[in-house]
Amino acid sequence: MAKLTFKSAFMYPFNRPKGLLNALWIFLPIIGWFALGGYGIRIVKEFLKGKFRQLPVFNFNKDLKLGFFMFLKAIPFILVYMLVINLIESFVDVIGITQMLTTVIDYFISLFIVPLLTINFFKKETISSYFEFKILKSIINNLNDYIVVLLKSIALAIIFFVMIVVLVGLPAGMFTQNIFFADFYRQFVK
Repeated sequence: MAKLTFKSAFMYPFNRPKGLLNALWIFLPIIGWFALGGYGIRIVKEFLKGKFRQLPVFNFNKDLKLGFFMFLKAIPFILVYMLVINLIESFVDVIGITQMLTTVIDYFISLFIVPLLTINFFKKETISSYFEFKILKSIINNLNDYIVVLLKSIALAIIFFVMIVVLVGLPAGMFTQNIFFADFYRQFVK
């Protein structure tokens, strides 16, 4: 099984520099956003197969269709997520605990639950795959590896954020935001 290193993750969007131009679709409201969403899903799927040599070729029609239908399928999870966060905030208000606890819980959910469920959703493309909480045991069983994945993802995001100054950081960051999570999923979720 090929190993994803930090260097290969950093170099990934630059191995086919022309692919970075696909980020310009962000300027086409809604339609471009769905196409980029579909493209991002295809990138994750490539990583799940161990293919992380270069950005895949952008296919506007297929990526638009994939992005649109995956957005529709994600709506139930988004609604449940918002409900859970609102319930937590209400509970915290009732028992008089500070807002900081709500923030900590929200960060915990967004760092330790949502990423792996999202990768599972991208892989299987079903509404129910967003609710397969049993895959989260992979995080518990491989907590050290998952912490490293989080740290690498944060470091890569910071590097690409700094590179926004030279304009390549934005597309590079867009296309690499889930790759370490996809690699973790490929290695540890059975």
